[in-house]
Amino acid sequence: MRPTGWRLVLGTILITGMLCYVVVDQAYASLPLLPWTAIPTLALLAVGEGITAVHTRRRIRRVAGTVPIDPLSAARLVALAKASAVLASLGIGAFGGMALALLSRLHAPASRADALTASGTLLAAGLVLAAALFLEYSCRVPDGDEGEEQPHGE
Repeated sequence: MRPTGWRLVLGTILITGMLCYVVVDQAYASLPLLPWTAIPTLALLAVGEGITAVHTRRRIRRVAGTVPIDPLSAARLVALAKASAVLASLGIGAFGGMALALLSRLHAPASRADALTASGTLLAAGLVLAAALFLEYSCRVPDGDEGEEQPHGE
């Protein structure tokens, strides 16, 4: 498995952002108010992935007092990180495009509320992207440990 590339992340953000900008700009009047609940949900996901990344990194590096991680568990965490990076890229693009489309409508209270919610969700999705990329990085095996014997048991 290869690391998530910046081209995938940036391409997803740009394409999703353009599509959402056009949709929101053309059909904003018929869209419902944007719910704020995605902000704490994404923030909690980012915190969870960040904590998992720190613990996984310690276990892979075999810090004293930690149990070595099972290779299958590490592979599953990499899959979670890759999926989270794509989800976060979609969120950044979608809510970034929405926020940009609403900039010209800030005089209306509903548009202002939606712009603030979109901006908060954009920031929360950015946190998820950072945590996902850190989790993916944390699952890498250090170069110096290739010849070291793996402890058995436990």
